Amino acid sequence: MRAHLILKDGAMFRGRAPLGFGGAGEAVFTTAMTGYQEILTDPSFAGQLVTMTFPEQGIYGIHSDLSESSKPWATGMLCRRVSGTPDHTLSESDLGGWLKRHRIPLMTDLDTRALTHYIRDTGSQSAIIWTESDGSLEEGKTKAAGLPDMTGQALCSAVSCKDRYEIANDDAKFRVSVLDGGIKKSILRLLHAAGLHLEVFPWDAPASELLAPRFHGVFLSNGPGDPAALPGMQREVAKLIGERPIFGICLGHQLLAHAFGGSTYKMKFGHRGANQPVLDLQTGRVEITAQNHGFAVDDSSLPPPIEVTHRHLSDNTVEGLRHKTLPIFSLQHHPEASPGPHDARDAFGRFGRMLEAYHA
Repeated sequence: MRAHLILKDGAMFRGRAPLGFGGAGEAVFTTAMTGYQEILTDPSFAGQLVTMTFPEQGIYGIHSDLSESSKPWATGMLCRRVSGTPDHTLSESDLGGWLKRHRIPLMTDLDTRALTHYIRDTGSQSAIIWTESDGSLEEGKTKAAGLPDMTGQALCSAVSCKDRYEIANDDAKFRVSVLDGGIKKSILRLLHAAGLHLEVFPWDAPASELLAPRFHGVFLSNGPGDPAALPGMQREVAKLIGERPIFGICLGHQLLAHAFGGSTYKMKFGHRGANQPVLDLQTGRVEITAQNHGFAVDDSSLPPPIEVTHRHLSDNTVEGLRHKTLPIFSLQHHPEASPGPHDARDAFGRFGRMLEAYHA
């Protein structure tokens, strides 16, 4: 079925909707060459139409062990081509069939290079996949013009767990409370592999639960949406400061910045991909990292006790923070790197060593 991607500003890109239906969200792009399943199931992509800049998708099919959550959270996939016959002996499904079962829109035959250039020039913005059965293009442009922006959207409630649950570790020396703003399975897996017993709490859990006497530390997860639109979470995170060692990733990093009294801002088109260069200012080491974020911490808003530890080498944005006197640190990028390189994976070991030192 013929379709158009119509951006909020009225720009249009032709393609096809092979599943027969469209959808809407913020049009963003990722430069990752593999990992479409991990990307689509990452809760941080909730509310977004993901443009895959690598032209061929679906080559190795779908594998149940690659999902970062129980279902895809992206509101659509935009690409050049999708393989209907996966070339992998262990594939359990083709990409298109999997998306159709989950009712996730797919747009193919799209000039993703032109779209990516346009997003880079004008910025990420809301868009709609408008099929030929949806009505006239003028109707589609009107619909797109009325779409909400990502700024101001609080999406954690949709992607977080509904009830507390445990991930037991019989050999664990430390028990950690996890605030789930949309956590990835790979983060939980690496926290567990670091020798931690985990209890995962919904996004709206009060600090009093996260600081129960049985916990030795707190982890703040990744998640979607605008961190500035989560004042309740910011207040609860502020109550954690000085009470336990804390490690935050992505949204958790941004919430810590707000809790410290800082602020965040919407980036023009964000960082999404598995090849993002980050400088560790403490070691001088450059790490190639996996990233997925459209908001960043304003370093000029941070109080003196907070130190910037990492910066993105492409635009100098903040990629890491630490408290100068308290056992608290955070990273904007994803050290669990699924998909992506493993350069920053020792962050989980760093958290373990921080817990050891604090409770020595």
